[in-house]
Amino acid sequence: MNIMMINPLIEQYAEQHTSKDNALLHTIYRETHLEVLRPQMLSGQTQGRFLAMLSQMIRPQTILEIGTYTGYSTLCLAEGLRAEGVIYTIDKNEELETRVKGYFAKSKYATQIKYLVGNAVDIVPTLDEKFDLVFIDADKKNYSFYYDQVFERIKPGGFILVDNVLWYGKVIDTQKKDEDTEAIRKFNEKVNQDYRVENVILTIRDGLMLVRKL
Repeated sequence: MNIMMINPLIEQYAEQHTSKDNALLHTIYRETHLEVLRPQMLSGQTQGRFLAMLSQMIRPQTILEIGTYTGYSTLCLAEGLRAEGVIYTIDKNEELETRVKGYFAKSKYATQIKYLVGNAVDIVPTLDEKFDLVFIDADKKNYSFYYDQVFERIKPGGFILVDNVLWYGKVIDTQKKDEDTEAIRKFNEKVNQDYRVENVILTIRDGLMLVRKL
């Protein structure tokens, strides 16, 4: 099955007509692509500006991010935090810890970021917080588990944002039956049938599911 993705020229046009990164985000983007494995995991300018704008609209007091990677999306989300707000971000990659801490230390949100290194499956239950916004961008096979884990920690009217829900178009390719693709298909169906939420899939980059808890 031939999956038609967004025309690269359209993506380029969208990026050219989207607000630019600040200097620190530009540095993270450049260094991640030069020095870190799997740089395609980084959100990038267009998605990053969307994350920042969404956070600015919500003005969250508390954010939870599952999947820090090199911290680009963390800093985008932090742009909308209230003055006394906090973002908790979790990642299990210990090899990136020093790099990520360095980026966070250079940002104006340094005191508002709680960077936790370890398995989110173990860490999330220990957090004694209610969240206005949760961003899930971690291992795909656990998307449904993370959703269930954070749901009661989301304030009524709060939001869950989930990345990679179109999975390079493989979700509509009946020939694709690998573990990650099947997990994302099941997750998308699970959310779509959840009477406790409203949801929309946005065709930004690799697909973002935006969920509002009723």
